[in-house]
Amino acid sequence: MTIEEQMLEIRRGTDEILLEDDLRRKLGEGRPLRIKAGFDPTAPDLHVGHTVLINKMRQFQDLGHEVIFLIGDFTGMIGDPTGKSATRPPLTREEIIENAATYEQQIFKILDPEKTLVMFNSSWMGEMSAADLIALAAKHTVARMLERDDFNKRYKGGQPIAVHEFLYPLVQGYDSVAMRADVELGGTDQKFNLLVGRQLQQAYGQTPQVVITMPLLEGLDGVQKMSKSLGNYIGITESASEIFGKVMSVSDNLMWRYYDLLSLQSSASIDRLKEAVAAGRNPRDVKLDLAEEIVARFHGAAAGPDAREQFLARFQKGAMPDDMPDVKIDGGGNPVRLTRILKEAGLTPSTSEAMRMIRQGAVKIDGQRIDDPAREVVPGDGLVCQVGKRRFARVTVT
Repeated sequence: MTIEEQMLEIRRGTDEILLEDDLRRKLGEGRPLRIKAGFDPTAPDLHVGHTVLINKMRQFQDLGHEVIFLIGDFTGMIGDPTGKSATRPPLTREEIIENAATYEQQIFKILDPEKTLVMFNSSWMGEMSAADLIALAAKHTVARMLERDDFNKRYKGGQPIAVHEFLYPLVQGYDSVAMRADVELGGTDQKFNLLVGRQLQQAYGQTPQVVITMPLLEGLDGVQKMSKSLGNYIGITESASEIFGKVMSVSDNLMWRYYDLLSLQSSASIDRLKEAVAAGRNPRDVKLDLAEEIVARFHGAAAGPDAREQFLARFQKGAMPDDMPDVKIDGGGNPVRLTRILKEAGLTPSTSEAMRMIRQGAVKIDGQRIDDPAREVVPGDGLVCQVGKRRFARVTVT
Protein backbone atom coordinates (compact mmCIF):
# COMPACT_ATOMS: atom_id res chain seq x y z
CA MET A 1 0.00 0.00 0.00
CA THR A 2 1.10 3.56 -0.60
CA ILE A 3 1.79 5.83 2.36
CA GLU A 4 -1.53 7.65 1.85
CA GLU A 5 -3.43 4.35 1.62
CA GLN A 6 -1.84 3.29 4.91
CA MET A 7 -2.67 6.66 6.44
CA LEU A 8 -6.32 6.23 5.43
CA GLU A 9 -6.56 2.90 7.25
CA ILE A 10 -4.61 4.11 10.28
CA ARG A 11 -6.83 7.22 10.64
CA ARG A 12 -9.98 5.12 10.74
CA GLY A 13 -11.63 5.35 14.15
CA THR A 14 -8.79 7.38 15.69
CA ASP A 15 -9.30 10.50 17.77
CA GLU A 16 -5.88 12.13 17.16
CA ILE A 17 -2.57 11.37 15.47
CA LEU A 18 0.31 13.43 16.88
CA LEU A 19 1.88 14.21 14.52
CA GLU A 20 0.62 13.03 11.13
CA ASP A 21 3.67 14.42 9.32
CA ASP A 22 5.94 12.45 11.67
CA LEU A 23 3.98 9.28 10.91
CA ARG A 24 4.26 9.87 7.16
CA ARG A 25 8.02 10.29 7.52
CA LYS A 26 8.32 7.07 9.49
CA LEU A 27 6.18 5.18 6.96
CA GLY A 28 8.37 6.58 4.20
CA GLU A 29 11.47 4.95 5.71
CA GLY A 30 10.37 1.65 4.21
CA ARG A 31 10.84 -0.47 7.35
CA PRO A 32 8.40 -2.12 9.74
CA LEU A 33 7.52 0.34 12.50
CA ARG A 34 7.52 -0.69 16.17
CA ILE A 35 3.95 -0.24 17.41
CA LYS A 36 3.47 -0.21 21.18
CA ALA A 37 0.35 -0.43 23.30
CA GLY A 38 0.44 -1.06 27.03
CA PHE A 39 -2.16 -2.73 29.24
CA ASP A 40 -2.01 -2.89 33.02
CA PRO A 41 -3.40 -6.25 34.16
CA THR A 42 -5.65 -4.78 36.86
CA ALA A 43 -8.60 -7.15 36.17
CA PRO A 44 -8.74 -10.67 34.71
CA ASP A 45 -11.22 -10.15 31.87
CA LEU A 46 -11.38 -7.87 28.84
CA HIS A 47 -14.51 -6.46 27.18
CA VAL A 48 -14.86 -5.26 23.60
CA GLY A 49 -14.13 -1.68 24.67
CA HIS A 50 -10.59 -2.83 25.45
CA THR A 51 -10.31 -4.36 21.98
CA VAL A 52 -10.55 -0.97 20.24
CA LEU A 53 -6.79 -0.60 20.77
CA ILE A 54 -6.12 -4.26 19.99
CA ASN A 55 -8.01 -3.96 16.69
CA LYS A 56 -5.85 -1.00 15.73
CA MET A 57 -2.78 -3.08 16.57
CA ARG A 58 -4.09 -5.82 14.28
CA GLN A 59 -4.53 -3.21 11.56
CA PHE A 60 -0.85 -2.29 11.90
CA GLN A 61 0.06 -5.99 11.71
CA ASP A 62 -1.91 -6.33 8.48
CA LEU A 63 0.02 -3.34 7.12
CA GLY A 64 3.28 -5.18 7.81
CA HIS A 65 4.42 -3.46 11.01
CA GLU A 66 5.80 -4.95 14.24
CA VAL A 67 3.32 -4.98 17.11
CA ILE A 68 4.40 -5.08 20.75
CA PHE A 69 1.77 -5.89 23.35
CA LEU A 70 3.21 -4.51 26.58
CA ILE A 71 1.86 -5.95 29.81
CA GLY A 72 2.40 -3.38 32.54
CA ASP A 73 3.18 -5.76 35.36
CA PHE A 74 5.39 -3.05 36.96
CA THR A 75 3.09 -0.07 36.32
CA GLY A 76 0.13 -2.17 37.44
CA MET A 77 1.60 -2.30 40.92
CA ILE A 78 1.77 1.52 40.97
CA GLY A 79 -1.79 1.96 39.74
CA ASP A 80 -2.71 4.30 36.89
CA PRO A 81 -3.99 7.56 38.45
CA THR A 82 -5.67 8.63 35.18
CA GLY A 83 -9.14 9.98 35.88
CA LYS A 84 -9.00 9.03 39.55
CA SER A 85 -10.02 11.40 42.32
CA ALA A 86 -8.15 9.42 44.97
CA THR A 87 -5.04 7.27 45.22
CA ARG A 88 -5.73 3.75 43.94
CA PRO A 89 -5.09 0.80 46.26
CA PRO A 90 -2.09 -1.14 44.96
CA LEU A 91 -2.40 -4.68 43.59
CA THR A 92 -0.17 -7.46 44.83
CA ARG A 93 2.46 -9.04 42.60
CA GLU A 94 0.45 -12.29 42.68
CA GLU A 95 -2.73 -10.56 41.46
CA ILE A 96 -0.82 -8.88 38.64
CA ILE A 97 0.75 -12.17 37.47
CA GLU A 98 -2.60 -13.99 37.58
CA ASN A 99 -4.37 -11.29 35.55
CA ALA A 100 -1.48 -11.01 33.07
CA ALA A 101 -1.80 -14.72 32.25
CA THR A 102 -5.44 -14.23 31.19
CA TYR A 103 -4.48 -11.26 28.98
CA GLU A 104 -2.01 -13.36 27.02
CA GLN A 105 -4.77 -15.89 26.33
CA GLN A 106 -7.37 -13.31 25.31
CA ILE A 107 -5.38 -11.01 23.00
CA PHE A 108 -4.62 -13.76 20.49
CA LYS A 109 -8.30 -13.93 19.64
CA ILE A 110 -7.49 -10.79 17.61
CA LEU A 111 -3.73 -10.47 17.17
CA ASP A 112 -1.63 -12.83 15.06
CA PRO A 113 0.53 -14.69 17.61
CA GLU A 114 3.26 -15.19 15.00
CA LYS A 115 3.55 -11.44 14.50
CA THR A 116 3.10 -10.26 18.10
CA LEU A 117 5.83 -9.61 20.62
CA VAL A 118 4.60 -9.73 24.23
CA MET A 119 6.77 -7.83 26.70
CA PHE A 120 6.60 -7.00 30.42
CA ASN A 121 7.83 -3.65 31.66
CA SER A 122 9.27 -5.25 34.79
CA SER A 123 11.98 -6.54 32.43
CA TRP A 124 13.70 -3.13 32.52
CA MET A 125 12.04 -1.38 35.44
CA GLY A 126 12.87 -4.25 37.78
CA GLU A 127 16.54 -3.77 36.91
CA MET A 128 16.50 0.00 37.43
CA SER A 129 18.43 1.24 40.47
CA ALA A 130 17.30 4.00 42.81
CA ALA A 131 19.88 6.29 41.17
CA ASP A 132 18.45 5.44 37.73
CA LEU A 133 14.91 6.26 38.91
CA ILE A 134 16.07 9.61 40.32
CA ALA A 135 17.76 10.38 36.99
CA LEU A 136 14.49 9.55 35.21
CA ALA A 137 12.48 11.77 37.59
CA ALA A 138 14.88 14.64 36.88
CA LYS A 139 13.72 14.72 33.25
CA HIS A 140 10.22 15.98 34.12
CA THR A 141 8.85 18.80 36.26
CA VAL A 142 6.13 19.04 38.90
CA ALA A 143 4.61 21.94 36.96
CA ARG A 144 4.17 19.70 33.91
CA MET A 145 2.65 16.96 36.05
CA LEU A 146 0.11 19.41 37.47
CA GLU A 147 -1.01 20.25 33.93
CA ARG A 148 -2.82 16.91 34.03
CA ASP A 149 -6.49 17.59 34.62
CA ASP A 150 -6.98 14.94 37.31
CA PHE A 151 -3.84 15.93 39.25
CA ASN A 152 -4.76 19.60 38.93
CA LYS A 153 -8.27 19.05 40.29
CA ARG A 154 -7.00 17.00 43.22
CA TYR A 155 -4.30 19.58 44.04
CA LYS A 156 -6.74 22.51 43.93
CA GLY A 157 -9.31 20.54 45.89
CA GLY A 158 -6.87 19.77 48.66
CA GLN A 159 -7.01 16.03 47.94
CA PRO A 160 -3.76 14.12 48.48
CA ILE A 161 -1.53 13.09 45.57
CA ALA A 162 1.01 10.44 46.51
CA VAL A 163 4.51 10.90 45.09
CA HIS A 164 4.43 7.42 43.51
CA GLU A 165 1.47 8.56 41.36
CA PHE A 166 3.78 11.08 39.66
CA LEU A 167 6.04 8.16 38.79
CA TYR A 168 3.33 6.40 36.76
CA PRO A 169 3.46 8.60 33.61
CA LEU A 170 7.27 8.67 33.88
CA VAL A 171 7.49 4.88 33.95
CA GLN A 172 4.97 4.54 31.11
CA GLY A 173 6.96 7.10 29.14
CA TYR A 174 10.24 5.31 29.85
CA ASP A 175 8.71 2.12 28.43
CA SER A 176 8.76 3.86 25.05
CA VAL A 177 12.45 4.67 25.53
CA ALA A 178 13.30 1.08 26.49
CA MET A 179 11.33 -0.31 23.54
CA ARG A 180 12.43 2.40 21.07
CA ALA A 181 8.76 2.69 20.02
CA ASP A 182 7.87 4.39 16.74
CA VAL A 183 4.17 4.63 17.56
CA GLU A 184 2.25 4.34 20.83
CA LEU A 185 -1.48 3.70 20.98
CA GLY A 186 -3.76 4.61 23.87
CA GLY A 187 -7.23 5.81 24.79
CA THR A 188 -8.06 9.51 24.76
CA ASP A 189 -7.75 9.49 28.55
CA GLN A 190 -4.10 8.43 28.17
CA LYS A 191 -2.99 11.39 26.04
CA PHE A 192 -0.89 13.01 28.78
CA ASN A 193 0.98 9.77 29.52
CA LEU A 194 1.59 9.10 25.82
CA LEU A 195 3.04 12.57 25.32
CA VAL A 196 5.36 12.04 28.29
CA GLY A 197 6.77 9.09 26.37
CA ARG A 198 7.35 11.31 23.36
CA GLN A 199 9.11 13.92 25.51
CA LEU A 200 11.30 11.35 27.29
CA GLN A 201 12.43 9.81 24.02
CA GLN A 202 13.67 13.24 22.96
CA ALA A 203 15.43 13.63 26.33
CA TYR A 204 17.20 10.30 25.76
CA GLY A 205 18.25 11.25 22.23
CA GLN A 206 15.68 9.15 20.35
CA THR A 207 13.32 10.14 17.56
CA PRO A 208 10.02 10.84 19.35
CA GLN A 209 7.20 8.38 18.88
CA VAL A 210 3.96 9.18 17.11
CA VAL A 211 1.02 9.24 19.53
CA ILE A 212 -2.30 7.82 18.35
CA THR A 213 -5.28 8.17 20.67
CA MET A 214 -8.38 6.03 20.24
CA PRO A 215 -11.85 7.01 21.45
CA LEU A 216 -13.42 5.31 24.44
CA LEU A 217 -16.18 3.00 23.18
CA GLU A 218 -19.69 3.75 24.38
CA GLY A 219 -21.49 0.89 26.08
CA LEU A 220 -24.78 -0.69 25.09
CA ASP A 221 -26.67 2.34 26.42
CA GLY A 222 -24.92 4.54 23.84
CA VAL A 223 -24.13 7.15 26.48
CA GLN A 224 -21.50 6.13 29.02
CA LYS A 225 -18.22 4.42 28.18
CA MET A 226 -18.29 0.65 28.24
CA SER A 227 -17.69 -0.59 31.76
CA LYS A 228 -18.34 -3.75 33.71
CA SER A 229 -19.30 -1.70 36.75
CA LEU A 230 -22.04 0.01 34.72
CA GLY A 231 -23.32 -3.26 33.25
CA ASN A 232 -23.25 -1.87 29.69
CA TYR A 233 -20.46 -4.10 28.39
CA ILE A 234 -19.90 -7.02 26.02
CA GLY A 235 -17.36 -9.36 27.58
CA ILE A 236 -15.11 -11.19 25.14
CA THR A 237 -15.33 -14.36 27.29
CA GLU A 238 -19.15 -14.34 27.32
CA SER A 239 -21.04 -17.02 25.42
CA ALA A 240 -21.61 -16.68 21.69
CA SER A 241 -25.37 -16.17 22.18
CA GLU A 242 -24.81 -13.47 24.82
CA ILE A 243 -22.38 -11.56 22.61
CA PHE A 244 -24.68 -11.85 19.58
CA GLY A 245 -27.74 -10.67 21.48
CA LYS A 246 -25.92 -7.73 23.05
CA VAL A 247 -24.61 -6.52 19.68
CA MET A 248 -28.12 -6.75 18.25
CA SER A 249 -29.43 -4.60 21.12
CA VAL A 250 -27.41 -1.50 20.18
CA SER A 251 -29.14 1.31 18.31
CA ASP A 252 -28.78 1.65 14.54
CA ASN A 253 -26.73 4.83 14.99
CA LEU A 254 -24.40 3.26 17.55
CA MET A 255 -23.97 0.28 15.23
CA TRP A 256 -21.81 2.40 12.89
CA ARG A 257 -19.62 3.45 15.80
CA TYR A 258 -19.13 -0.25 16.62
CA TYR A 259 -18.37 -0.99 12.97
CA ASP A 260 -15.71 1.73 12.87
CA LEU A 261 -14.05 0.71 16.13
CA LEU A 262 -14.62 -3.05 16.37
CA SER A 263 -14.93 -4.46 12.86
CA LEU A 264 -11.86 -5.61 10.96
CA GLN A 265 -13.52 -4.81 7.63
CA SER A 266 -11.89 -2.09 5.55
CA SER A 267 -13.10 1.50 5.57
CA ALA A 268 -14.25 1.06 1.97
CA SER A 269 -16.38 -1.98 2.88
CA ILE A 270 -18.04 -0.13 5.75
CA ASP A 271 -18.70 2.87 3.51
CA ARG A 272 -20.47 0.54 1.06
CA LEU A 273 -22.65 -0.81 3.90
CA LYS A 274 -23.59 2.74 4.91
CA GLU A 275 -24.52 3.53 1.32
CA ALA A 276 -26.65 0.37 1.12
CA VAL A 277 -28.57 1.30 4.29
CA ALA A 278 -29.06 4.84 3.01
CA ALA A 279 -30.47 3.32 -0.18
CA GLY A 280 -33.02 1.25 1.74
CA ARG A 281 -31.33 -1.87 3.08
CA ASN A 282 -32.64 -2.82 6.53
CA PRO A 283 -29.99 -1.78 9.11
CA ARG A 284 -30.84 -4.88 11.12
CA ASP A 285 -29.38 -7.07 8.37
CA VAL A 286 -26.12 -5.09 8.59
CA LYS A 287 -26.18 -5.40 12.38
CA LEU A 288 -26.56 -9.18 12.03
CA ASP A 289 -23.36 -9.22 9.98
CA LEU A 290 -21.51 -7.24 12.66
CA ALA A 291 -22.75 -9.51 15.47
CA GLU A 292 -21.66 -12.56 13.47
CA GLU A 293 -18.19 -11.09 12.87
CA ILE A 294 -17.64 -10.28 16.56
CA VAL A 295 -18.85 -13.70 17.74
CA ALA A 296 -16.61 -15.45 15.20
CA ARG A 297 -13.60 -13.48 16.44
CA PHE A 298 -13.98 -14.66 20.02
CA HIS A 299 -15.52 -18.12 19.53
CA GLY A 300 -14.23 -19.34 16.16
CA ALA A 301 -15.41 -19.07 12.55
CA ALA A 302 -18.26 -21.57 12.89
CA ALA A 303 -19.71 -19.91 15.99
CA GLY A 304 -20.74 -16.72 14.16
CA PRO A 305 -23.20 -18.30 11.70
CA ASP A 306 -24.49 -20.65 14.42
CA ALA A 307 -25.24 -17.74 16.78
CA ARG A 308 -26.96 -15.89 13.95
CA GLU A 309 -29.16 -18.88 13.14
CA GLN A 310 -30.08 -19.39 16.79
CA PHE A 311 -30.88 -15.69 17.21
CA LEU A 312 -33.17 -15.64 14.18
CA ALA A 313 -34.84 -18.91 15.17
CA ARG A 314 -35.46 -17.73 18.69
CA PHE A 315 -36.52 -14.15 18.17
CA GLN A 316 -37.93 -14.02 14.64
CA LYS A 317 -39.55 -17.42 14.21
CA GLY A 318 -40.61 -19.65 17.06
CA ALA A 319 -40.65 -17.29 20.03
CA MET A 320 -42.93 -14.61 18.61
CA PRO A 321 -46.60 -14.73 17.63
CA ASP A 322 -47.63 -14.66 13.98
CA ASP A 323 -50.22 -11.95 14.63
CA MET A 324 -47.81 -9.46 16.17
CA PRO A 325 -49.09 -5.89 15.59
CA ASP A 326 -47.04 -3.43 13.55
CA VAL A 327 -46.85 -0.02 15.20
CA LYS A 328 -45.40 3.26 13.91
CA ILE A 329 -44.15 5.87 16.38
CA ASP A 330 -43.61 9.42 15.12
CA GLY A 331 -40.51 10.83 16.77
CA GLY A 332 -39.94 13.58 14.26
CA GLY A 333 -36.68 11.93 13.27
CA ASN A 334 -35.40 12.02 16.86
CA PRO A 335 -34.79 9.27 19.43
CA VAL A 336 -37.90 8.27 21.40
CA ARG A 337 -38.07 7.12 25.02
CA LEU A 338 -38.75 3.40 25.28
CA THR A 339 -41.38 4.09 27.95
CA ARG A 340 -43.38 6.13 25.42
CA ILE A 341 -43.00 3.41 22.79
CA LEU A 342 -44.32 0.71 25.13
CA LYS A 343 -47.35 2.84 26.01
CA GLU A 344 -48.20 3.89 22.43
CA ALA A 345 -47.70 0.32 21.19
CA GLY A 346 -50.27 -0.85 23.72
CA LEU A 347 -47.77 -3.02 25.58
CA THR A 348 -48.26 -1.13 28.86
CA PRO A 349 -51.18 1.06 30.00
CA SER A 350 -48.94 3.99 30.97
CA THR A 351 -45.36 5.24 30.85
CA SER A 352 -45.06 4.75 34.62
CA GLU A 353 -46.06 1.10 34.20
CA ALA A 354 -43.56 0.84 31.34
CA MET A 355 -40.85 2.20 33.65
CA ARG A 356 -41.80 -0.32 36.33
CA MET A 357 -41.68 -3.24 33.89
CA ILE A 358 -38.27 -2.14 32.61
CA ARG A 359 -36.91 -1.99 36.15
CA GLN A 360 -38.27 -5.47 36.80
CA GLY A 361 -36.36 -6.80 33.78
CA ALA A 362 -39.57 -7.72 31.94
CA VAL A 363 -38.85 -5.70 28.77
CA LYS A 364 -36.82 -6.86 25.76
CA ILE A 365 -35.89 -5.33 22.42
CA ASP A 366 -35.04 -7.91 19.75
CA GLY A 367 -34.65 -10.48 22.51
CA GLN A 368 -32.21 -8.43 24.59
CA ARG A 369 -33.35 -7.49 28.09
CA ILE A 370 -33.40 -3.73 28.72
CA ASP A 371 -32.96 -2.47 32.28
CA ASP A 372 -32.49 1.27 31.76
CA PRO A 373 -35.78 3.21 32.17
CA ALA A 374 -34.20 6.18 30.36
CA ARG A 375 -33.34 4.10 27.27
CA GLU A 376 -34.09 5.85 23.98
CA VAL A 377 -34.70 4.21 20.61
CA VAL A 378 -33.41 5.89 17.47
CA PRO A 379 -35.42 5.95 14.24
CA GLY A 380 -35.42 2.56 12.54
CA ASP A 381 -37.59 -0.24 11.16
CA GLY A 382 -39.00 -3.36 12.72
CA LEU A 383 -37.76 -3.42 16.30
CA VAL A 384 -39.46 -6.24 18.18
CA CYS A 385 -40.56 -5.02 21.61
CA GLN A 386 -41.64 -7.53 24.23
CA VAL A 387 -43.17 -7.05 27.66
CA GLY A 388 -43.46 -10.15 29.79
CA LYS A 389 -43.92 -13.47 28.01
CA ARG A 390 -46.89 -12.73 25.76
CA ARG A 391 -47.02 -9.06 24.76
CA PHE A 392 -45.22 -8.28 21.49
CA ALA A 393 -45.20 -5.49 18.91
CA ARG A 394 -43.07 -4.76 15.88
CA VAL A 395 -42.23 -1.06 16.13
CA THR A 396 -40.98 1.40 13.53
CA VAL A 397 -39.75 4.73 14.85
CA THR A 398 -39.77 7.59 12.32
